[in-house]
Amino acid sequence: MKNSSDYFQQLDQEDVLHQYRDMFFIPKNKNNNDLIYYCGNSLGLLSKQANAAVKQELDDWATYGVEGHLEAKYPWVKYHEFLCEPMAEIVGAKPKEVVMMNGLTTNLHLMMISFYRPTKTRHKILIEFSAFPSDRYAVESQIKFHGYDPNESLIILKPSSKNGYITIEQIQEILKTEGEEIALVLIGSVNYYTGQAYPISQITKLAKSYGANVGFDLAHGAGNLDLKLHEDEPDFAVWCGYKYLNGGPGCIAGCFVHERHHDDHNLPRLSGWWGHDKVSRFKMGSKFEMMIGAEGWQLSNPPILAMAALRESLLLFQKAGINNLRTKSIRMHNLLANLLREWAHPNINIITPEKDDEKGCQLSIQLKQPDKKIFNSLIENNIIGDWREPDVIRIAPVPLYNCYSELFTFYNSLKRIIENHG
Repeated sequence: MKNSSDYFQQLDQEDVLHQYRDMFFIPKNKNNNDLIYYCGNSLGLLSKQANAAVKQELDDWATYGVEGHLEAKYPWVKYHEFLCEPMAEIVGAKPKEVVMMNGLTTNLHLMMISFYRPTKTRHKILIEFSAFPSDRYAVESQIKFHGYDPNESLIILKPSSKNGYITIEQIQEILKTEGEEIALVLIGSVNYYTGQAYPISQITKLAKSYGANVGFDLAHGAGNLDLKLHEDEPDFAVWCGYKYLNGGPGCIAGCFVHERHHDDHNLPRLSGWWGHDKVSRFKMGSKFEMMIGAEGWQLSNPPILAMAALRESLLLFQKAGINNLRTKSIRMHNLLANLLREWAHPNINIITPEKDDEKGCQLSIQLKQPDKKIFNSLIENNIIGDWREPDVIRIAPVPLYNCYSELFTFYNSLKRIIENHG
């Protein structure tokens, strides 16, 4: 029976990724029992290897002091390079197209300096509806910085379908109407509210056909989707490292710049000494010699302790394989969604698309009669999800550390809570 506890336990026994769960610290309740942690879309869990990795850097700091830049086990002067290859594999890029640096919104601003270059006739930015607030703040501030009015220069894709999705046809229509005035198309690869995944390749081709630059916020995509950034050819992408990538609170963020821009010395950018050619960087010359590749957008030397935990997580991704993770993710998502749809409670509406290529880990459950008490009851039942105003419970089964049997436990808990809710 596919709606039985035995069936889900059998899936755990057959899971080729089952051993990775033991490589993470699973939060526990007051009785020292594992919680069901479905909040990796907000903060991923700590890998056990990360403890040793951070301690290694602290020990090297104690042992070598400043000489750790060259003498540490992983020399600090090139530490960011240790992350480029595994991160590039996750986002489907060449290592030279990827760099880990700064925070997500800082990287977004740096990319808009290079790729949002408004003119009197082409000054608009197209973003998705319900974009994460920090993206909208950044976009509006860039528009104002260039002397334009967000009320005139900001275009927001709004869903017209009853399910709240943005279709590729809607994007085609808005570009047909506004495309000649759009300087930049900036879309979140996965909408944080609905969980809808957008088609990066199609959007990029459409935007380019109208002469616009295009970038993606992969905050909910990196480590979640099977991305192909080099093949899909957006100009840039940015993402954080603390969600699906498990880099820790406030972790270093990531940036992709397609290789076609690497030799463009006329592309406007802010410069800092870590973007200077590494061969001559420490000669301390007054003339900036730009490093080729995404590294050329760096400003400051990397925060080693923050990178250490992320490096270990990225190595786990390499071992597990993003294809294997994506396969398990889709299966977990569909199993849970099918249970909820078969239950068909009138207060439940799944607003995440059904098609596999239009979703990631996250399942967004909309309450038609919103009441946060239902979500709070889940917490009381040892389930950690996420509530988004005004009416959505976000659940993100993560293939690295969540198991199949947890899906059935969650389903039964939610069912009991809602059916008993007055």
